[in-house]
Amino acid sequence: MENEKIIQQQEKKALFISILLMAVFISMIVYGIKGVGVDLPTCISNVQPYETGKVVQVSDKEYEIYYVARMWFFDPQNVEIPVGSKVRIYLTSLDVTHGLHIWGTNVNLMAIPNAVNYYEVKFNKEGEYIVSCHEYCGIAHQNMIGKIIVKSSIENLGQNINNIQTAAQVGGEKTW
Repeated sequence: MENEKIIQQQEKKALFISILLMAVFISMIVYGIKGVGVDLPTCISNVQPYETGKVVQVSDKEYEIYYVARMWFFDPQNVEIPVGSKVRIYLTSLDVTHGLHIWGTNVNLMAIPNAVNYYEVKFNKEGEYIVSCHEYCGIAHQNMIGKIIVKSSIENLGQNINNIQTAAQVGGEKTW
């Protein structure tokens, strides 16, 4: 009888600790979403996958980047935008599963063949943001790198944003 009471007390303690931990985890998720502004990427089901990457200027400080991940580069490979730009990133793959991570941001997407992933990010600091594949995709995976170059003003941009030349169009050569 006394052993049963001890076991019941231990079970109550374990149950209390479990409920407390769940409350802590849920509050951390709520804090991340509300307090820090962590956002989750979205898989878009109403957009057909595309075969060519491009950059579209929606307004002065609003852009859409349509990334295509393929063995072993991103199309477009290098993108230039002004500081303070809000960028909608669309990502698809033509061959195998790839990843897209933009260093220094929370952007971390999976590129799955025949699917389009979406994430929105704002670039408030000038600099070069490395875009890398974080999902092993084959023998040249380590070379799958691009850049988002954030410049202080639109006059300093080195390309016409509406007529972007991609790595695929110039023979896949790296420009850095």
